Amino acid sequence: MDARVKPVAASVEYLLHLADNALVLGQRNAEWCGHAPVLEEDLAMANQALDLIGQARLLYQLAATRLNAEGRTQRPSAWPAGAVTEDTLAYFRDDRDFRNYTLQELPHNPGLVPAAGGTRDWGVSIVRNFLYATLMEMVWQRLADSPDADLAAIAAKSRKEVRYHVRHARDWLLRLGDGTDESHRRVQAAVDYLLPFTAEFWAASAVDAQAVLAGVNMPALHADWDRAVDAALQEATLARPPAVDGYVPQGKQGVHSEHLSYLLGEMQSLARAHPGATW
Repeated sequence: MDARVKPVAASVEYLLHLADNALVLGQRNAEWCGHAPVLEEDLAMANQALDLIGQARLLYQLAATRLNAEGRTQRPSAWPAGAVTEDTLAYFRDDRDFRNYTLQELPHNPGLVPAAGGTRDWGVSIVRNFLYATLMEMVWQRLADSPDADLAAIAAKSRKEVRYHVRHARDWLLRLGDGTDESHRRVQAAVDYLLPFTAEFWAASAVDAQAVLAGVNMPALHADWDRAVDAALQEATLARPPAVDGYVPQGKQGVHSEHLSYLLGEMQSLARAHPGATW
């Protein structure tokens, strides 16, 4: 290779988009620890949360390295002094600075069914995991061939993990959809509620222009994602809700629901109370 050719590097903004998606969903899935329907699923959901948080760590580390190398001078006053780290990016950015899909931050039971002694609905979490993991299996597949060698290495590792996430969520989707009348009703309600939020996957934004430079064209994935989702819904005897024209969520552009600020408030409180502390 010609030494004068500068290696291609994904933008920090795109790395943060990927990392924020993984971190926020990892935090949501971790809320099932001790609350899943059976012990095996308690462990399965916790392991998936760890996978996602591990992906977020690698991406934040890469983003921090590039921010430090760029020597950006404009830093939010809330950030700790010194070099930017993965903790800086996870714990000291406000909700408007996060670039995750709105889908990731939604609560487990947004009033779809009566909360029998709790605030979580298993069907909501399963449907969300399936919709997102199906997308990310395709994204990681393409990013594994990214011209950004560091991002390609993260994608190759993440691709192996997300394959299990897809299989786990799809198996549960079939089990619930083609199960009892009650399980079918509840998971159908989850599909009806969550699927419109996936319009954000395909809405044009600066993040998606940066994704193309990293090696993935999001609109080009739309048809394959639709086919995978439709096939699973049909097998699960679930109906895809009709397309509705309306507001498209803009989480990847920093416009979030009220739920993200509460999630971050819980997640970030300790680090912000003791900035610079080591554990």
